[in-house]
Amino acid sequence: MATHFGYHLLLDCSNCNRDKISSRENIANYVKTLIEMIDMVAVGEPIIEMLCIGDPKVGYSMMQLISTSNITGHFMELSGEVYLDIFSCKPFDINLAQKVARHYFEPEKMRVNFLTRHAD
Repeated sequence: MATHFGYHLLLDCSNCNRDKISSRENIANYVKTLIEMIDMVAVGEPIIEMLCIGDPKVGYSMMQLISTSNITGHFMELSGEVYLDIFSCKPFDINLAQKVARHYFEPEKMRVNFLTRHAD
């Protein structure tokens, strides 16, 4: 029987609310709520930086270390796309994670990929 090292949820969101994905405060609130809802432990504060200024892919990128791995996000202001990754060696509720993303970013569509990770 295979033992999983970790669980990796990838959410590709399109046509999100541009005001919400352009708000540093909204992104910070998202990650703090997500951590609480999926029962993780934050290590430090989230890093949220505006990247690719002057490029069509301009937007915030976010990284939050958690005691069991990390949460990252990339927010494309012009296209309204959001790409979220939640990776943890502790299992978590992927439905709750999707619900939190829908609440904070209001995507019209969300593509969900879920992987179990192990080296063997």
